Amino acid sequence: MPSESPSSLRYVSTRGEAPELSFEDALLAGLARDGGLYMPKAWPKLSHETIAAFAGKPFAEVAASLLEPYLGGCIPRGELITLARDAYARFGHPAVTPLVQIDRSLWVLELFHGPTLAFKDVAMQLLARLMERVLGTRGERLTIVAATSGDTGGAAIEAFRGSSRVDAVVLFPQGRISDVQRRMMTTAPEPNVHAVAIEGTFDDCQALVKAMFNDLAFRDRLQLGAINSINWGRIIAQLTYYFVAGAALGSPHRPMSFSVPTGNFGDVFAGYCAKAMGLPAERLVIATNENDILYRAWGTGMYTQADVVATTSPSMDIQVSSNFERFLFEATGRDAAFVRNKMNGLRQSRSIGLGEAMVPYRESFIAERVDQAAVTDCIRRVKADSGYLLDPHSACAVVAARKTMTSQSQHIPHIALATAHPAKFPDAMQTIVGERPNLPPRLARLMSDPERIAVLPNDLAAVERFVEDRSACRRGAAA
Repeated sequence: MPSESPSSLRYVSTRGEAPELSFEDALLAGLARDGGLYMPKAWPKLSHETIAAFAGKPFAEVAASLLEPYLGGCIPRGELITLARDAYARFGHPAVTPLVQIDRSLWVLELFHGPTLAFKDVAMQLLARLMERVLGTRGERLTIVAATSGDTGGAAIEAFRGSSRVDAVVLFPQGRISDVQRRMMTTAPEPNVHAVAIEGTFDDCQALVKAMFNDLAFRDRLQLGAINSINWGRIIAQLTYYFVAGAALGSPHRPMSFSVPTGNFGDVFAGYCAKAMGLPAERLVIATNENDILYRAWGTGMYTQADVVATTSPSMDIQVSSNFERFLFEATGRDAAFVRNKMNGLRQSRSIGLGEAMVPYRESFIAERVDQAAVTDCIRRVKADSGYLLDPHSACAVVAARKTMTSQSQHIPHIALATAHPAKFPDAMQTIVGERPNLPPRLARLMSDPERIAVLPNDLAAVERFVEDRSACRRGAAA
């Protein structure tokens, strides 16, 4: 891949039929107009000295250092540090994403200390501030539409609630997320945020969002923007905890392994990006639950959709992993025509063969399937052995990390990403360990505050009407 200076870094679509964009334009667009996902034309590279120097640095300063090469100079470094400090000021731990050792060579990376107790906060709080800054500079507004399997929605509504420049509509699958996850979306009273229960699965919600973006007249009229992990800003905002954890455990002079509970492939792809930038991530483990399309793809070379199965880790109950397209683009040497053909084939037949493209996949990632029995056993064993309580998503990562340890790899740190606080899933935790973890005091009223929610069928026309009726962009245009 050709190298570029940070000031000239541009973004291209994985499907090759959309114009190149600056960071600001890619940030606000989210999804490319040809249906593809934006990627940088070059990977910024970090020296060993730079990575080593991250050890002990404040989280916000590391975030600014990592984002700066991707922004093309659109935000001065001092202002970027200020935005990052503000983004992480409300996190419940001074380290933002602390490490906790639970075994001789196994650490848990806690990503759940943000305002909605999920890893999505790490990226969403910063993404909101970046978007507000760009919109303010341009004097523009944005209508955000997003699909969530549980955690993205709450993080998005929390990040954008009360914004004077953004209206946010979040779609989630009716009855398929926990009560805590739902209430983190539905109890926000601000008129610019809206939670919509769709009568279907997360994949149905995601398909509706993509269809709205592909309706170019609707997209332009409402000035649609995306904050799912299809937005490149979300991916790079997740780089920080990989580098911070790596530096704390000896990077770049010591390799390590990361195990990531995976649904939409965004979080583990951020790990791949960190590796492309120079982090010595020897192993990136894709931990799936019974919704194991990625595990099956790694084993068979066929990426084949199946029906979504409800599990105790609902944020992973996904059969179409959007960010897989980004890695398909990378693994084929950035062959946009190949990606375009495969994505069209997937839409038509729900199954595609990956052929030789699987070779670099298997070199970069290991995939593991973790069923609910293994999750239950892991949570109980870890609690009994150390007193540490994992949520079901994080337990998937711990099980997968242990399954992929070998006698040769036990000398390196294995880091399991803990993506959610167990209090977000009280019913599942009650069943597994006989107790309902308490929410932090700052969320004491969450379960009693009134809800504001709309329920809609899995119908594009009905959802578009709802979004249009609530978009200030449309109202401004009409005026």
